[in-house]
Amino acid sequence: MHVHFLDPYRSGHSTIHQLDARIKFVLAVAFIFITALTPIAAWPVYILLFALAISVEVLSELGVGFVLRRAVLALPFILAALPVIFTIAGPALFSLSIGPWTLTATIPGIERFVSIALKSWISVQVAIVLATSTPFPDLLVAMRAVHVPRLLVAIFGLMWRYLFVFADEALRLIRARTARSGEADLAGLKAGGSLLWRARIAGGMAGNLFLRAFERSDRIYMAMVARGYDGEVRAAPLPHLRPVDWVILTVALTSLLSLLIFAFLFWG
Repeated sequence: MHVHFLDPYRSGHSTIHQLDARIKFVLAVAFIFITALTPIAAWPVYILLFALAISVEVLSELGVGFVLRRAVLALPFILAALPVIFTIAGPALFSLSIGPWTLTATIPGIERFVSIALKSWISVQVAIVLATSTPFPDLLVAMRAVHVPRLLVAIFGLMWRYLFVFADEALRLIRARTARSGEADLAGLKAGGSLLWRARIAGGMAGNLFLRAFERSDRIYMAMVARGYDGEVRAAPLPHLRPVDWVILTVALTSLLSLLIFAFLFWG
């Protein structure tokens, strides 16, 4: 069964879709790397990086709103950085009293938190464009083409394939539970027992799901080994990069490096 809702790829004929997967992968990694290295509170550089991300989203024809909605994935990273507001030394801005503790927010702490939030948000947008404009098998081939270690590529590939196996088994369990569940006669009344009963059933389903997915993934892996799988992603020989691809790669990397140098000159 193909669980299509797990696949982020969206087919299209935009400039970004037609760009070689190797170029897209290298530029996406370089963009995220440059964004992460940008100094704290370099606001003009953040604006320029955000403008570059928006430009790529427009060229991809995926829709800016489409990407921004999915960029909410950056929220857990942002929340994880929340303590830096109260742990960085500097001029106090305000204080919060929580029981016997007093938390003091500092201006440098807020600057660092906002910087981390912006950098995470912008980086996730670029990663989303890469994933939605490039089929995952092409990404694996691009990783090997730029000499990403074979073991890492194999882990990424197996993780992606087994995610569909896991989701397939989950759907099977949900259908089985639905087929065996009664329906309440009264509207709004849920079938089943108490909350504790529902929790026990959910726990049993989770354990069953793990065992079934593990057994099925083991059978799939053994079938792959029987067919000659040795951890290497094999594909037809990749075409040579066109001159226009080299121009795009050179101009983009030079622009990103110039932004980083500019940021360190004024905010480093």
